[in-house]
Amino acid sequence: MKYKARRKALILLADGTVFHGKAVGDKEGTAFGEVCFNTGMTGYQEIFTDPSYFGQLMVTTNAHIGNYGAKESEVESDGVKISGLICKNFSYHYSRLDADFSLQEFLDAHGLFAISDVDTRALVSYIRDNGAMNAAISTRVDELEALKKELAEIPSMKGLELASSVSTKTSYTEGDVDAGIRIAALDIGIKKNILRNLVKRGAQIKVFPHNTSFKTMEAWNPDGYFISNGPGDPEPLKEAVATAKEIIACGKPLFGICLGHQVIALANGVSTYKMHHGHRGINHPVINLLTGKGEITSQNHGFAINREETEAHPDLEITHIHLNDKTVAGIRMKDKKVFSVQYHPEASPGPHDAEYLFDTFFKLIEDSVSSKATV
Repeated sequence: MKYKARRKALILLADGTVFHGKAVGDKEGTAFGEVCFNTGMTGYQEIFTDPSYFGQLMVTTNAHIGNYGAKESEVESDGVKISGLICKNFSYHYSRLDADFSLQEFLDAHGLFAISDVDTRALVSYIRDNGAMNAAISTRVDELEALKKELAEIPSMKGLELASSVSTKTSYTEGDVDAGIRIAALDIGIKKNILRNLVKRGAQIKVFPHNTSFKTMEAWNPDGYFISNGPGDPEPLKEAVATAKEIIACGKPLFGICLGHQVIALANGVSTYKMHHGHRGINHPVINLLTGKGEITSQNHGFAINREETEAHPDLEITHIHLNDKTVAGIRMKDKKVFSVQYHPEASPGPHDAEYLFDTFFKLIEDSVSSKATV
């Protein structure tokens, strides 16, 4: 293989720290966002296309990225959602026979700037010690002062509303029109595999934009409601929180995942906070307090709900706890068919430790429909 020189690149953190690398391919570029890391050994394409990562620079801790290429069916949205990629070794060639193209071709098609040859162990260690922060990746290695000024203009993730940037603009349906169960989903950054899990259990899903009112969703006459994952700070999502309050009041089953979990907590008056560096990976241990069983979970969040406020809330019960730092990983309402988790059951962690949550949701819906039929 012919050797080809690559452009020098750098990572500039908001506190002025600099790490060095090289541009993937022969591209010049600059990208800004909150720098974070994911510890997953596989699943990089799903990570890159997950709407929850919108506005973030992704550091992958696995030493090799791109070695199995990319495949059209392994996307979680309509395109790449991360702001940029930072990795150690980028594989320009792949070995998987059924891959559709190389990762470089995939990233180039979506206009994503990436850098490699970075000491990712040192970078991840720095983030763990100093917290997630805004950063820039760039080939403009001789323009450090100019990059610092541009980076200073990038807004903090705290207080940032990003759901509107990734949500559908118009409603659409998934699943069989004759399905026995109808679920209305509020899209604040929904992943495709969540829809697949709902559809395969016999539901028709209607996906609504992030700012849809309860009245509009209820007019479709759903049997249950779902609030999706998504990016950014949950606190600015005033319309979604208001909609969640009305869904809770109507009495129909409601399930929330990740950002949806935080929205349900806010609808109950429980506050949220920005974590030091978040949870992002596919092997996070969680204890199910209802069964006593441990679960290996896939997580992707930089915000969490207040545990003390949740424990003191008369209508809420904590159902799951993250075993590493004791943060709240799941809640349910005591007198309503409402529950949520901070992790991703659709991401096949464990690989099937958390799939039961979809079954729990469908059981709530079936029981709700049956009780109405007998009245």
